[in-house]
Amino acid sequence: MNDKDILGKMKAGKFVKNNGLVLRTINIMRYKFEKLEEVQYALDDMPENEYMDSLNYLCESEYIQLRHIKSKKSAELSDVDISELEAKLTDKGIKLLAGKIFDDMVEV
Repeated sequence: MNDKDILGKMKAGKFVKNNGLVLRTINIMRYKFEKLEEVQYALDDMPENEYMDSLNYLCESEYIQLRHIKSKKSAELSDVDISELEAKLTDKGIKLLAGKIFDDMVEV
């Protein structure tokens, strides 16, 4: 195994760990939406690009739902700045945290 392979495995492992950390942090209030900027503050040691990668994965996998803070309308991560978004877990995200479904891309 060369250095590039080792670096790739380390990066992939960190992505999986970050996905679980972001999901659990969003779930802190359980039934309420969490502002994405506040979630990011709580994860201050996570680089912004890694945080955005995890948010994107969790959205695309339908583990979290996003909405615009002011209008309360559904929103897409790619269309709105995170300072204007809030998130909460979907039923699928709750099942993942409860161990009822498995995703090897999310460390629960």
